[in-house]
Amino acid sequence: MPYALAIFDLDGTLADSFPWFLRTINDVADRFGFRRVADEDIEGLRHASSREILSRLEVPLWKLPAIARHARRLKAEAASEISLFAGVEAMLRTLAGNGVQLALVTSDSEANAREKLGEAAALFAHFDCSASIFGKPAKFRRVIRRASVELDRVIAIGDEVVLPHISMLPGAISCLIYFAPGLS
Repeated sequence: MPYALAIFDLDGTLADSFPWFLRTINDVADRFGFRRVADEDIEGLRHASSREILSRLEVPLWKLPAIARHARRLKAEAASEISLFAGVEAMLRTLAGNGVQLALVTSDSEANAREKLGEAAALFAHFDCSASIFGKPAKFRRVIRRASVELDRVIAIGDEVVLPHISMLPGAISCLIYFAPGLS
């Protein structure tokens, strides 16, 4: 395989957390005083960057640390409801079996990430978790240093929210994961 390191995001890439997000977001909005998500907002938010989501929902940046702590706690309580997408564990086993180091960079806590990954967590050589909303580039760089691989041997895999962070690493390859409900 041409890649020596595959860095994954968790939510929306390996784990299907969007249904949990939809069930939770308006309670969080009420608690922290930002705009609620209406049904007609959902599709647009699904394809928006982190900055766009914060802007559309009128989230004050100074509230982000408290919102993130609260969301991690809620996610920990609901961890059993958030499953991996079909085929993810087999794909991870194939990559690891072919000598690709697996890494996870996520805004979620490591404990939540490991619970969602289940037995597949043992396949990961590197975890860098609890990233702030704009702190993922530093975590990507740290994982690459720990893995001791050249950037042209790295692929970072995530959704629309993660891609801007990955693009800050010149030379690394990024791959957009997009799941279209109803398509097989």
